[in-house]
Amino acid sequence: MAKVQNILNLEIPAGKAQPAPPLGPMLWANGVNIGQFTKEFNEKTADYMKKFAPTDVKIKCKLTIFVDRTFQIEIWAPITSGLIKWKLHLAKGSGEPNKNKVGKLSRADLEEIYEIKKDDLNANSVEEGIRIIAGTARNMGVDCDLK
Repeated sequence: MAKVQNILNLEIPAGKAQPAPPLGPMLWANGVNIGQFTKEFNEKTADYMKKFAPTDVKIKCKLTIFVDRTFQIEIWAPITSGLIKWKLHLAKGSGEPNKNKVGKLSRADLEEIYEIKKDDLNANSVEEGIRIIAGTARNMGVDCDLK
């Protein structure tokens, strides 16, 4: 395998990678074939785009760039805040999460988000994972029913 030139951790809306800024110039500066990257990323994340429509849920992606200008894409689960916005049909979280609440997640909602995120969370149990997600939700101004 070729020597690694750079590793980029990206967050891109599922199925919507485009050569436009800020992604295009970043890839170009690292010698990545932008057309090939966008095509491959969009194909790999098309199912996420359909599942989470109409919300533009961002997908975490690790892009390993090699010195011979080849690359490897590793797709991770969608970001937690995007999944919370999807469940509650929100455009964004609260600007003042302690004062202005924008929604409430049930225990079932938290469990559904956990099932999507479980491989990416640093949790030893379902309960710990749900509490991590609930913490993110609280930071967005979303109340959670942990019972």
